[in-house]
Amino acid sequence: MKIKSFLAKPFASYIYKGIRKGMDTAITDQENILRNLIKTGRNTEFGKETGLDKVNSYEEYREAVKIRDYEQLKPWIEKIKDGKHNVLWKGKPIYFAKTSGTTSGTKYIPITKDSIPNHINTARNALLCYMAETGNTKFANGKMIFLSGSPVLERIGGIPTGRLSGIVNHHVPKYLRTNQLPTYETNCIEDWETKLGKIVDETMEQNMSLISGIPPWMQMYFDELIKRSGKKVGELFPNFSVMVQGGVNFEPYRAKLMESIGRKIDTIELFPASEGFFAFQDSQEAEGLLLNTNSGIFYEFVPAGEIFNENPTRLSLKDVKAGENYALIINSNAGLWAYNLGDTVKFLSVDPYRLIVTGRTKHFISAFGEHVIGEEVEACMLKTANEENVYVTEFTVAPFVNKDKGKSYHEWFVEFENKPKDLQAFSRKLDHSLRNKNSYYDDLVGGNILSPLKINIIRKNGFIDYMRSIGKLGGQNKVPRLSNDRKIADQLNNWTENLQEV
Repeated sequence: MKIKSFLAKPFASYIYKGIRKGMDTAITDQENILRNLIKTGRNTEFGKETGLDKVNSYEEYREAVKIRDYEQLKPWIEKIKDGKHNVLWKGKPIYFAKTSGTTSGTKYIPITKDSIPNHINTARNALLCYMAETGNTKFANGKMIFLSGSPVLERIGGIPTGRLSGIVNHHVPKYLRTNQLPTYETNCIEDWETKLGKIVDETMEQNMSLISGIPPWMQMYFDELIKRSGKKVGELFPNFSVMVQGGVNFEPYRAKLMESIGRKIDTIELFPASEGFFAFQDSQEAEGLLLNTNSGIFYEFVPAGEIFNENPTRLSLKDVKAGENYALIINSNAGLWAYNLGDTVKFLSVDPYRLIVTGRTKHFISAFGEHVIGEEVEACMLKTANEENVYVTEFTVAPFVNKDKGKSYHEWFVEFENKPKDLQAFSRKLDHSLRNKNSYYDDLVGGNILSPLKINIIRKNGFIDYMRSIGKLGGQNKVPRLSNDRKIADQLNNWTENLQEV
């Protein structure tokens, strides 16, 4: 047995036991975190302005600190960029994680000395839980690839700044450096397609045992490996046994990725963001991701339908219910206070607290009052594709408002790996599935107000070409599952194979 896998076993067991114990103390841990956040926050500029010195309970905290998005946080961020200390958190951030916002342009999310362990240790804990549960530690001896952004950092206001994945790359433990691919030089390449080619060059002949990244990235990597080698990924890398992914819902990508691998392997799903690492798959047996309840973040949950209200209901963890859709609000030791992350989640269980990500608060369709969300379109597409033995590469949905004769409808832009034998039958089944999933949509179609959905086929690699055309190929950029306007849809018309009237 090799030394790394041998040493991993007792450490994995130790961490796993601690995480299991934390399942029973989640509420107490959350209460302690809020108490400590308030204690530190009182001495910051933000705390003094919001009166945190007078706050002694969660109820008082809700009254003092209102929910805010990045635009409302931005004035505080600008003060930090100007060199001021003790603005949102004690001292200054050690990094800014730079990320793209849909309405805010570039966002600069603070990462502090207190918050960096949340980003580093949670990914580690996910792997250690997997080792402890399955006994598979052999992958620790092979090569591991972490498809990430460039680790080259610029300085904004004297603070090192870059993509989160590039920042985390600087914190890979020394004992894993010899296992890590691609090389630092390759990771520094900004152009994704050039970088992808170099990654394939460096990994083709290696003993790859773990591959990590967001699913669209990994699929592009797998496609290039297959193109070059003529082999399935699992044949090319016989010791490849673990795939780690996050950033988007994995299920719509699972079938094609597994087909590219050519055999079943274990997967570990993560829920990271620039603002924090919120949840991870702690078990190969249980559904959902375990909420990270003792890692410097105090969570609040707003019923998704209320998130844009002036005074929405705000719940702490002890009051959430399984099956409800919530907007996720975070308070953290990075200096984020009642911050609307923009993600929606649903708990599958509350003992322990396991959840799934259901979509984005700004990604929905309600042009006709139906309020269709990401979870619904993904579940319906997955169900229909599985039943019809079809692989879907990528898709997005938008409303089509008919201003002339005829009814409006939902327009789906779909890139198929293998097309349905009968597109009309596929569309009818997909529409029927969405009607079963969303009663408002069902009423609109059943009441003859909307036409059933229509599908436009996007040509092969059309979504890649679209993302390239807007300068967002690679990185942590993703195609939104659905939009309430036609900005994306109208551009995608340039990559349709042919307009399908179904």
